Amino acid sequence: MNKDAQRLWYSSKKWMNAAFTAFSDGPMMKDMAVHHAGVAAEHLLKAYLAHLHPALIVEGKDFSSLLHATGHGVHASGPRSQAKTIGLVEAYVRVSGILKGGMPVSRQELLPLAEARNGVAHAAFHDEEQVNAVFTTCLRMADSLLPVLPPLADFWGQYQGLHDKLLDIQVEEARVHLEGKLARARQIFSERYGHFSVQDRNLVLAAIASVTSPGYIEHDEPATCPACKSQGWLGGETRVSETADTVLMTPFVFDCPACDLHLEAGELGMLKKPFPKEIDLEMSPADFYPAHRGLALGEEDSYSVFTGSPGPDEEVVLGVYRLR
Repeated sequence: MNKDAQRLWYSSKKWMNAAFTAFSDGPMMKDMAVHHAGVAAEHLLKAYLAHLHPALIVEGKDFSSLLHATGHGVHASGPRSQAKTIGLVEAYVRVSGILKGGMPVSRQELLPLAEARNGVAHAAFHDEEQVNAVFTTCLRMADSLLPVLPPLADFWGQYQGLHDKLLDIQVEEARVHLEGKLARARQIFSERYGHFSVQDRNLVLAAIASVTSPGYIEHDEPATCPACKSQGWLGGETRVSETADTVLMTPFVFDCPACDLHLEAGELGMLKKPFPKEIDLEMSPADFYPAHRGLALGEEDSYSVFTGSPGPDEEVVLGVYRLR
């Protein structure tokens, strides 16, 4: 491990120890706990990148910083101390892109961590209800990075027991929360469609099956809802397989239009029958990505691209979906 990576690794360990100390000091110090844990997470992400090459933690548009990172600092316009590096979110994006699905923390889970760290640093504010979730996000991220870095020392030290306990509590709380979501979704489904005949219910569910999740999702794949057994949608990000000429999708969210069930990345693997961590779309990159470029240009809607037929009338679908 080069000196830049070593410096970041030890800095991460120091900040994480400070985070544990603050966490153990009680509610009045939880702001320091999430701030220090956020810094520790950023430095460990950067340690992994710097281990591959120091230039990977540099802000790409700053040429002077790139010169320092590549060993040509003599040509830089300023001293090494003024080199500009990427932040927590960009470090996460770069590492997750390299590990290709090996990161247990999704972007959605990372954002509260970044918001908490920045909130404390810039405005002395953090969401008190998010403290445990934010803290355990850091622990899970570190647990995934430490095995792929050369061992320098015992990273957790005297806080190994607290680390294990916090993760156990987080898993148990997540399981309870998940069961609550499933129960609520089944209740909603029963209230909406329990009075329908089997034939009418099937017609309604077929009509709303094409209603995908709102917001930006790179790609959706149909999947059976674990609560109501209707067709829902797994949304995620795609990449080209390194071993075959096909496109793979890593799911990070599930939505069911029939019962309103919404699951995040961590919950997908906690089901009794977990969703796959990776889905082979069985399409070549040449066939898959041009279709998505066409979508971006507004050439076709998502339904016609993936089914080959025009989509259902939106007003009809929305009217059926609102039935109670």
